[in-house]
Amino acid sequence: MTTDVDGDTTELSRPARRQAEIAAYVVKHGSVSANDLVEAFGVSVMTVHRDLDELERQGVVRKYRGGVSAQPTSVFESNVAYRLNTAQAEKTAIARQARTMIEPGMSVMLDDSTSALALVDLIEDITPLTVATNFLPAISRLAELRDITLLALGGIYSATHDSFGGMPCAEAVEALHTDLLFCSVSAVSSTHAFHQEEEIVLVKRAMLRSARTKVLLVDHGKLQRTALHRLAPLTDFDVVIVDEKTPKDLLEPLRDNGVTVAVAPL
Repeated sequence: MTTDVDGDTTELSRPARRQAEIAAYVVKHGSVSANDLVEAFGVSVMTVHRDLDELERQGVVRKYRGGVSAQPTSVFESNVAYRLNTAQAEKTAIARQARTMIEPGMSVMLDDSTSALALVDLIEDITPLTVATNFLPAISRLAELRDITLLALGGIYSATHDSFGGMPCAEAVEALHTDLLFCSVSAVSSTHAFHQEEEIVLVKRAMLRSARTKVLLVDHGKLQRTALHRLAPLTDFDVVIVDEKTPKDLLEPLRDNGVTVAVAPL
């Protein structure tokens, strides 16, 4: 057994380091083939598949015949690492628009979406605020802000989403009633909001019941899509905020169906 220059045991650290690099590569590219990874990392096909099996077990990627993907489907949500790196400009613009709805003294609930997370960095000067969330990255950032009363909503931890969920979380949510809810989903049709996972839908529905004003944050890439579970009609939300890259022919059906839509400038 040998030791590298950093004092780590090489036989133990090398596979974990390579798996982290493969995960980052897949997240960056969205979908890649096994042969792409063989060429990129200079290892055998067998080694690549062993690494991908471990990353799939961790919920980081999803294997399919001939390759691997970090992208969502109608049945599988993408890992939080992938979501943090997609539509960043659009999410920031939507968060700026959402921020205009918050006033000092309010209570605000945020779900475990990266769209709602973008709002956390914009509220430091709208204090005092009470903020409730089940998203661990949001909890970590909010804990560093002054004049924020933080309600960390616990439950069953999901490494894939880096958040808490399940019945314990839903029950914690239902014990509250906040002024505002900011949330997002992975797919939106002209009439409904959807998500791939039943456990996520359980908590989001509890949040919808526990807020006075409900705001859906949706970048244009999520429109005209559906997923396995129907969360709620879009008319259950007081406003749906989209980014200005959203084509007009997608906005018109939403408004025709009675949905209040706000367009966030980039």
